[in-house]
Amino acid sequence: MGNQEILLDKYEQTCYNKRKQWGVSPVRQNSPVDVISVCSADGTIKPLRLRMEDEEHQLLRIDIEEVISSKEIQYVGIEAHVFLCRATIRGKESVFELKYTIRSHNWCFMRKVY
Repeated sequence: MGNQEILLDKYEQTCYNKRKQWGVSPVRQNSPVDVISVCSADGTIKPLRLRMEDEEHQLLRIDIEEVISSKEIQYVGIEAHVFLCRATIRGKESVFELKYTIRSHNWCFMRKVY
């Protein structure tokens, strides 16, 4: 292993430790996730729990404590619902966006707000 490879490994480990320390989202933005949701009689959808894979390829189960808001969006002809959710992830309160694409029935972790 050359000097550059050792330095790169140390840099990657330092970045990983800082992300873990700062509580940065364990998931990339716009990544697909598994979601358990409930659909009411009037057709509204409410996400209850999601499951995602973290950087260490461990499954992380997150119970959604509150759906703060939801809105229907249309982007380039693709209809979707965006949910702003609050949950506790690894002991820290987090607010994040989930997107449900209507036509393909896919859930996506959009971004972590804070």
